[in-house]
Amino acid sequence: MPIVSAHVAHALAAHSDVVFGVMGNGNAYLLDAVERDTAMAFVAVRHEAGGVVAADVHHRASGRLAVATATYGAGFTNTLTPLAEAVQARVPLVLVVGDEPTTGARPWDVDQVALAAAVGARTWVVGVGDPAGATTDAIEHALEHRTAVVVAIPYDVATADAGALPELRALALPSPVPPAASDVAAIVDALAGAERPVILSGRGAWLAGAGAGIDAIADAVGALTTSSALGRGLVARDEHDLGVAGGFGADAAMALVHDADVALVVGASLNQFTMRFGELFAEDARVLQVDVAESATNARVDVYARGDAALTTRAIADELAARGATPSGWRESVDALAARGRERGDGQASDGRLDPRTAAARIAELLPADRVVVSDGGHFLGWANMHWPVASPDRHHMVGTAYQSIGLGFPSVPGAAVAHPDATIVLATGDGGGLMALADLESAVRVAGGRGIATVWNDAAYAAETTLYGGKGLAQPPMLIPEVDFAGLATAVGAEGVVVRTMADLERLDTWAAEDPATRRFLLLDLRISREVVAPYQEEIMRVNQSPTRAEIAPEPVHA
Repeated sequence: MPIVSAHVAHALAAHSDVVFGVMGNGNAYLLDAVERDTAMAFVAVRHEAGGVVAADVHHRASGRLAVATATYGAGFTNTLTPLAEAVQARVPLVLVVGDEPTTGARPWDVDQVALAAAVGARTWVVGVGDPAGATTDAIEHALEHRTAVVVAIPYDVATADAGALPELRALALPSPVPPAASDVAAIVDALAGAERPVILSGRGAWLAGAGAGIDAIADAVGALTTSSALGRGLVARDEHDLGVAGGFGADAAMALVHDADVALVVGASLNQFTMRFGELFAEDARVLQVDVAESATNARVDVYARGDAALTTRAIADELAARGATPSGWRESVDALAARGRERGDGQASDGRLDPRTAAARIAELLPADRVVVSDGGHFLGWANMHWPVASPDRHHMVGTAYQSIGLGFPSVPGAAVAHPDATIVLATGDGGGLMALADLESAVRVAGGRGIATVWNDAAYAAETTLYGGKGLAQPPMLIPEVDFAGLATAVGAEGVVVRTMADLERLDTWAAEDPATRRFLLLDLRISREVVAPYQEEIMRVNQSPTRAEIAPEPVHA
């Protein structure tokens, strides 16, 4: 008869087609059931943290339930940082782990339920009675609340007879929330009278499928558009788009956002980064927000409409049309494309190393159009986010930033590669984060193959620390890293590694892009950049930290 592990695998397979992780004593029978009894694929990574990261990114890129697995004890504790990231990034993820036997803890066991709860993840400990049902309950919770959960299989229960596989119940997920008519009317009143309207969209707008509604509103009132870092590529009218809002935004574009008299925010939380620490909108601008949270997510919001972003934006657009709203003419009076232009630098910085702005701009010109960009955390975030356009929000993923972590870059690649098997996966990581995640450089190369590119922004330092704390006079040796040959490390695991010291060295990307993905190797560009060039978003953080009245709201930098 099927064992408990087979019941868990049966429930998972009803809602996912892939599981990422590392095999160990605590999940061996689960993975045996996955391989033998389900249609799920198992994608191996080399570190337990990498399994959660890969599953997380697979969800962000595909929209499907994220599933990862690890063993008990040390295997589980290795997953805690990416588990916290998934919780804070609101990723529906199921982590299946082994657990201590029902007879009691062994010397190597820890209180996994308490540890998971400490990072915000609820745990379902399965038993012989209805393990498939318990797993389905966990899946339902993850999807309904958009969060990470843990399914734990006690060691002495994993192989216990659980009877015939049951017919699984359907998930009871909530329907999209419709907006209140009064809230829609209040937003329409403000937009219809706007002279300089702007619409800011976020990842929530993408998840709800609100792109068409946002485009319709923008056309109806003549609004310029902008987005959060995770909402890039949502709107159709690129000629009227100001790019990403906040510290990743171009100064001229952000000045136009600040000029707006009415701002409609859809599916964006208005966190401190997007808000430029309170300076994104003018003090007298009216801020309208559409979201599914119980209440407005920022004190600057004047009118809040709780509702599904697609339903609400469609209702707003319909009401604007019914009232005969006409465009303000503002967006036709400005050059949005010029406003979002970037400083490219001159190739080499004053210290003789590569200028990261110039490198980022040239890489953008050489990358294949059909691409998915994944970013680790670090100072270099400014370069990819400022210079590499993406086609839609499901093709750009910043992993680690919700939890202010680094070292999640290389294992992001397998998740994105499985979700988009025909696209080129482009990773941006730093030397500090790259070294943390080095075990899964092999995973990235193996899974993405000739459709993978890694850019390692190698400045021989934790650059966020050198810019902020070095600038304050703190001792620099703890902030520095001996220059590492990432090109050589990549070659050792089957990739092609290229050291990039000059702009001419980047031309290998041009020839690589023209080769057949089936025969070319994964490409790693080891970019020997200067740390003297500071990303604009980092300068913004530094200014806030130096302000005696605002330092308490400033975040620590996402390091490396």
